[in-house]
Parts: sequence; C-alpha cells; structure tokens
Amino acid sequence: MNSWNEQQAALDQLLALAGRELAIYDRDLARFKLDEPARIAMLTRLLTGDPNARLRIAVRDARHFRNHSPRLIPLLRDHGHHMMAQQTPENLAHLRDSMILADDHHALVVFDQDQPRCKLILDDPIATRPYLRRFDELWQEGGTPISASVLGL
Repeated sequence: MNSWNEQQAALDQLLALAGRELAIYDRDLARFKLDEPARIAMLTRLLTGDPNARLRIAVRDARHFRNHSPRLIPLLRDHGHHMMAQQTPENLAHLRDSMILADDHHALVVFDQDQPRCKLILDDPIATRPYLRRFDELWQEGGTPISASVLGL
C-alpha cells in the first residue's frame, strides 16, 4: 500500500478484526487517528468483548496522546485493567516505523512514520510473529506509563 488513504483503510480493517488483543507502536498516534468515534467504538468493542482483552500502546512521544485524544484518554481510564499505554525511553526515539498487531494473526506495518507505504498482514501468524517479538522487545524496554488522570496542585 502506498497512499495515506490505503493505510487508513487497512487500519480500519485491522481494528475490525481484533477480538482479543491489540498492540500499537507509533511515534505519537497522530496519523492513526485512533480518537475518531468509529475507531474508539472498535477499541471499546475489543475491550468489552472479551474478559481477557488487552490493548497495549507504546508511543515515542506521548504529547499528542495526552493533549489531543479526548476520547482515548477516558478509554484508558475506564478500561485500565485491560489497557496500558507508555512512552518509550529516549534511546528508542530514533526509530521511524510503526505497527499495529491484532490477535497474533494480523498486522499493519508502517515502514517509515513520514511515508504512507505499509504492509497489511491478515490471518498469517507466521508472518506476524517477527513483529510481535519486536513489539514485545520494545514494550520490555519500559518507559513512562501514560496515565488517564491529570495530577496537579
């Protein structure tokens, strides 16, 4: 896929397929537009449809998530037992790819954050496995948890 529209259509297709688990790695979530109502509805369906559902989001820069996601933040607050989000450590800031992985069988892999070129993998656990491993490695690097609450004086 080579256009932003194709990438967005692939994202919707992948979100619709997710039934148990979703793992997202991106620079800041801005291009994925996860805060759109239809996408929030798909994420809510995932989080409420299975008692073992899990949504993990790792971003390199959490500012967009915190400041421009009025629907995503409440989802994190209301489903914190199924949803986790974190900003990856500085040593990963140079990475330029993104990925969304669903149910160990589907993936949307964006090769460069500033380019629309991407690959959609459907119903292929073998082709998805290397990306799952990579996401798990990135997740294990830790980072700063993103909270749904705003602390202040």
